Amino acid sequence: MKVSIVIAVYNEARTLTTLLERVWAQPLPGATKEIIIVESNSSDGSREMVAKFAARHAAHAPRIQVIYQDRPQGKGHAIRQGFAAATGEILLIQDADLEYDVADYPDLVRPITDGRAAFVLGSRHMGPANWKIRQFAHNGPLAALMNVGGLLFRALFNTLFGVRLTDPTSMFKVLRADCLDGLEFTCDRFDFDYELVGKLIRAGFHPLEVPVSYKSRGFDEGKKIRIFRDPATWVLAIVKCRFASAHAGAGRARDAVAATAISPRSAHRHETSSPCPASTRPGHSRSEEVC
Repeated sequence: MKVSIVIAVYNEARTLTTLLERVWAQPLPGATKEIIIVESNSSDGSREMVAKFAARHAAHAPRIQVIYQDRPQGKGHAIRQGFAAATGEILLIQDADLEYDVADYPDLVRPITDGRAAFVLGSRHMGPANWKIRQFAHNGPLAALMNVGGLLFRALFNTLFGVRLTDPTSMFKVLRADCLDGLEFTCDRFDFDYELVGKLIRAGFHPLEVPVSYKSRGFDEGKKIRIFRDPATWVLAIVKCRFASAHAGAGRARDAVAATAISPRSAHRHETSSPCPASTRPGHSRSEEVC
């Protein structure tokens, strides 16, 4: 199977080259990979770093695809564009910083390639050190505020959706591409985290959580969440996803889950996966250049 690693990039110059090289070098036993980078017209040199990385590895596998947006429109928007361009049977979301460890890729992908799950979340709150979120070196009160907020939003999400997830906003979201068939997404910023998980759950895909490593960064290191803007969008996304009409493809989604339990490699033969899933995903805008 092929894993499409989708990376949204905006003003991440201090970590970008290291992250991209780690993604490039990280093996995925039993799978091939492609790297899809969506660069949102950074102002700190990130755009040039992406171009150099793509040129440096252009003649070698894995395949690299870069989408150059003409302006920043939010992480959610960038990830949606990356999904639309992906050609792999599995999609994996990766940020352009170093908070998460790419060495966790095999553990995240294995439940899907083994046929045990169609949707996997990498939880920061599982395992022996089970609370790995905000530990800002220079602003302890702000870290505490964000931790409490994280607990409240997690409780709201779990209550409304009737689940017991430990980390619905984890960056590490890994799913079979055909899970997106028939789904439409509109969230452009960090509310996309809740929209993606919520709509997949409503479609019948309940995530399997696996523990991952995590080392938080502070706002002085480039964190982009806006404390006085983003939380309201998260509440709206949670409520809209929970109480919107269930989409017509839910039955087909449950069939896809059943096919995954049989064998992810035989899903196409069971007619539960599109041979070209990108055709059913959100499309490109005209303002983008793909190379």
